[in-house]
Amino acid sequence: MKQPLLALVNLNKYYGDVHVLKDITFTINEGEFLTLLGPSGCGKTTLLRCIAGLERIQSGDILLSGTSIKDLAPNKRNVNTVFQNYALFPHLNVYDNIAYGPRMKKSLGEAALKQRVAEVLELVQMSGYEQRMPHQLSGGQRQRIAIARALINEPAILLLDEPLGALDLKLRKHMQTELSRLQRKTGTTFVYVTHDQEEALNMSDRIVVIDQGEVQQLGTPREIYNNPANLFVTSFIGDRNIFPVEVVEAGSQYCRVRLGENVVTVRRSCSAQGALRAGEEAILAILMDKMRLSCEAVENAFKGEVLSIHYAGSQIRIEVKVLDQVLTIVEYQKTDCDCAVGDTVYAAWEESGAILLPKEAGWEERGW
Repeated sequence: MKQPLLALVNLNKYYGDVHVLKDITFTINEGEFLTLLGPSGCGKTTLLRCIAGLERIQSGDILLSGTSIKDLAPNKRNVNTVFQNYALFPHLNVYDNIAYGPRMKKSLGEAALKQRVAEVLELVQMSGYEQRMPHQLSGGQRQRIAIARALINEPAILLLDEPLGALDLKLRKHMQTELSRLQRKTGTTFVYVTHDQEEALNMSDRIVVIDQGEVQQLGTPREIYNNPANLFVTSFIGDRNIFPVEVVEAGSQYCRVRLGENVVTVRRSCSAQGALRAGEEAILAILMDKMRLSCEAVENAFKGEVLSIHYAGSQIRIEVKVLDQVLTIVEYQKTDCDCAVGDTVYAAWEESGAILLPKEAGWEERGW
């Protein structure tokens, strides 16, 4: 069983009067791939820099293997960082870039260093590039060299600050696979920063969702995708139809809700216990790709009118107006309902595709 390697305990960070990290508390397990996910400006990179020692915290603690490192200089912490711009030395070739850390620490003799450089180059599949200069490498190659330069120091934790952000889409997807492979092969703990939800879902063992300096949810990709803890996570992870409904009956696991003449049963959020009451409004969120259309009346569905149909290869996006709400249904290949604009249809969904959450103050202003 994996053991906690790093613990963040009530960590707070201010820039002047601005409270950018608010009582951050969670643990990171040894050998896991953990992603800090959130929109630009949420505090995820600042948190990574606090772990690295590049930013000082005002209160709280950072424990590595049970020992506080919050007051240690960056070079005294057993962590290494890979930045978005890779930060390779432009005047040094690949070999000397990778060898720089051990040479500064005087931790390896030249013979052992040569062998170790060869090992990490093989790990990142860049053997034979020792004499190349950084400007002679592609973006993906520079990223691999930056990772090799970090791995040669054998850090307890490798911190990666949006390292794929500068790559084109095809290369980014390829490097996602490569990073996951490398992490599994080395067993090094990776802490990865991104604002790309698909990237986080594809690569991570666990995800920490952050917004406005606070942890909104921590869990596996499956947990966060299927059981978002609140409206922010619901809106940020996955493509969902999100709209208010009236609670007719509030059960312990399921609720009956109304939208116009439609009354349907939907599962309630695990975090919503006691917060949903009959006669009050709640927020229904349904994953677009877990919805389905029927031309005939079916149980537990919304009756509506087709507004538009868009074809994009194997994907069909259909907009349906239900009362004053417009729902988007994403279907693949041929839809079971051969409908046209103006037709009456019935929109249903897989049970796991919909969730009911409490209506939070200010949800409309935030665009949820």
